[in-house]
Amino acid sequence: MDRESFQLFLWVMSAVALVVFVALYFVKAGYGMFRTASWGASINNKIAWMLMEAPVFIVMLLLWWLSGVGFAIPQFLFLFLFLLHYFQRSFVFPFLMKGKSKMPLAIMLMGVVFNVLNGMMQAGGLFFFPSLEEYEKGWSYLLEPHALAGIALFFVGMVINWHSDYVIRHLRKPGDTKHYLPARGLYKYVTSANYFGELVEWIGFAILTAAPAAWVFVWWTFANLVPRAHAIHRRYREEFGDDAVGKRKRIIPFIY
Repeated sequence: MDRESFQLFLWVMSAVALVVFVALYFVKAGYGMFRTASWGASINNKIAWMLMEAPVFIVMLLLWWLSGVGFAIPQFLFLFLFLLHYFQRSFVFPFLMKGKSKMPLAIMLMGVVFNVLNGMMQAGGLFFFPSLEEYEKGWSYLLEPHALAGIALFFVGMVINWHSDYVIRHLRKPGDTKHYLPARGLYKYVTSANYFGELVEWIGFAILTAAPAAWVFVWWTFANLVPRAHAIHRRYREEFGDDAVGKRKRIIPFIY
């Protein structure tokens, strides 16, 4: 793939994300609280999450190795942060999950396809077709205001995401199968605080790298999570009532 083909790839990925964004307001992705038999065969949720998320970790690592970038800064830091997120998402998060829920194979396979493509997209934008000559500054690049702000946002988003997942996991006591409305941490302000954290995380990554591919990933994250946050917000209002949900927004505090 040459640079021109890679730019076309980014445009196609952006266009597909728009289709996904619109479609998810009409069709609920059938995992978690929205899983139904209509999505077909399902497998253990923990295994499905690992199989779905691990490909991007592997693809990114492999393409970094093949690129010859090596341990050059700042690209190696970009790689480290990306893999840090996906190591937790692939090999830690699934095995912290409680319960015996399942994920439809169709959802898992769609996730695998996206994650492979995203690994190619991020590796292309950071290692093979970087858009900034500033990467050649090495360590001094990381001292630039946008880079410092991006690193800070990345870790703020990661902490929000991890803490919000922790809150969700501890809503129930062992043996309890009831549904509860989360109210700790940023759940005081939004009904999908975990999604908000992930969105902030990847915005930080995009600011840090200043790579078009990273911004396309932000758009994909937004397109996937915002409609789902809307569906979750509506489900909570139906299940717990408007008074219980109160003035909480869907995913972005005080805004949406």
